[in-house]
Amino acid sequence: MLKDYFINEVEAAINESIKLGNLGQMTEYSQGTLQIEKPKNPEFGDFAVNISSLARTAKIAPPMIANAIVEKLTQKNYKVSVIGGFINFKADDILLADSVAEILKKKENYGRSDNIEKEKILLEYVSANPTGPFHIGHGRWAAMGSALANLLKFYGHDVYQEFYINDAGSQIQKLGNSLRIRIQQELGMDVDFPTDEVERKNYYPGEYLIPTAKNYLEAHKDVNKDNVSGIPLAELCEFAKSEMEEKQQKLLKDFRVYFDKFYSELDLHKSGKVEARYKELMDKGFLYEQEGAMWFKSTQYGDDQDRVIKKADGSNTYLTADIAYHADKFDRGFDRLIDIWGADHHGYIARVKASLEALGYNPDKLEVLLGQLVNLVVDGNEVRMGKRKNMVTLDDLIEEVGIDATRYWMCMRNIDVTLDFDIELAKRSTDENPVFYVQYAYARVCSILRNAISEKLNPETGEKSLAPITKSELDDLLENFDKKIVLKTTDTAKNLILKLEEFKSVIEYSVQNRTVYTICRYVQELAQEFHSFYNSNRVIGEDKELMKSRLALMVAIKITLKNALDILAVSAPERM
Repeated sequence: MLKDYFINEVEAAINESIKLGNLGQMTEYSQGTLQIEKPKNPEFGDFAVNISSLARTAKIAPPMIANAIVEKLTQKNYKVSVIGGFINFKADDILLADSVAEILKKKENYGRSDNIEKEKILLEYVSANPTGPFHIGHGRWAAMGSALANLLKFYGHDVYQEFYINDAGSQIQKLGNSLRIRIQQELGMDVDFPTDEVERKNYYPGEYLIPTAKNYLEAHKDVNKDNVSGIPLAELCEFAKSEMEEKQQKLLKDFRVYFDKFYSELDLHKSGKVEARYKELMDKGFLYEQEGAMWFKSTQYGDDQDRVIKKADGSNTYLTADIAYHADKFDRGFDRLIDIWGADHHGYIARVKASLEALGYNPDKLEVLLGQLVNLVVDGNEVRMGKRKNMVTLDDLIEEVGIDATRYWMCMRNIDVTLDFDIELAKRSTDENPVFYVQYAYARVCSILRNAISEKLNPETGEKSLAPITKSELDDLLENFDKKIVLKTTDTAKNLILKLEEFKSVIEYSVQNRTVYTICRYVQELAQEFHSFYNSNRVIGEDKELMKSRLALMVAIKITLKNALDILAVSAPERM
């Protein structure tokens, strides 16, 4: 990366200046202390390093420090200037050509790290109850979680994706009771859900269970008005749960979300692992009884209060199973756990980490990303949602705006920011719609490359003229790329090339900070730089060497956009 190149130059110059005694009282430098950035005024340079922080130990003014460092810079393939405490760098054309050459060489691997400490990561997300369709909040976690998995894999990590099925609680009984009412209604019986708000909370009155009731009756021809009340609740629970899980999993695949495992909470209980972890905490002295309930001493590990782990009636709390589940993740050999939870689970992090530490695991190896929900905006108005009433589902949204737009919009903002999803804007085929803007840039690049190797037809005479460049010439240009070719266009394409080179930094930052919105922001900026370049410069022209230079640049754009869109699992259309 150019950023690394320049910061390494600065750090080497600092160490050399210290040896010569040119940096005042400064006797040592800690590598990584300084950061490189883009100058606010691009006329100052392409990159800048602020060395003002060194004045604390050097005991001399920042400009003096900067000038002393500049004296020891190699200034190989770049120009340098000092403004106050900033050292500014301008890359020479050869560095820009090197950047394009790297993209053309690495292709689908461009942006990947060559040397990382590979981790085996378990990424758990969505993990919805199997009691109904996904709402659009689930869609945000699905899009962001899968994009994050793609990002971490792209960077070189070993990522395993998991969906935790919450199928062991009372909600499954509510689901079975709700299905019975829908079956009775399908049989023509005069029954309905309770109208009392408190009692109604014990059911799922959404209409999505009507098809499930029809399917049940189709599979059980002997059920009628006389015997429907005698159907075992467990049978109804299992039928409804299985159908909901099947629908959820199909939608996830259609939405380009691929889990390696759907982990059942019910199976976790049946395996004995929940009780085993409870007993382990008891044996280690981390539990105590109070008012008939068993409490976990989570305050010993930083939680703000101790937590009930087994209720007075002998039943487990949600925390009990979560403790066993997260311990099981580590026991399966994962180096790091990443969970995506809703923001309302903020207080839950400390107790889960406390339990892991009590059991002997490293709590710092668990990362929890807390996300805000989605506001669906239609015609400027927010649409309210609720599972127990008529709802806008993820299915509805995908049908309305498509998979690409849904995925892109869901990833477009940082996870800790509430997302306003504007349906009408997401459907527009205009530059205002960010996903269209980026995909159109990709399609336009593909169109330029097609036109470059296509014969031209004169619409008036019907005569054909030779293609500006043959396919074999283009293939040879890319296969045996000569960096000198790019030098033909660096004067007009510098900003575009610097933006292409920035992709490596964006990937690294996104991995380190577990963000995917940064990828969306980057492709929008790259698309903008491309459109700006294209509107001012002719790619296909009579100057063949210049044309080759710009065609190589078009391929570099195509590769970079495709790599980024693949991470987001958003399609890269070659025609629009």
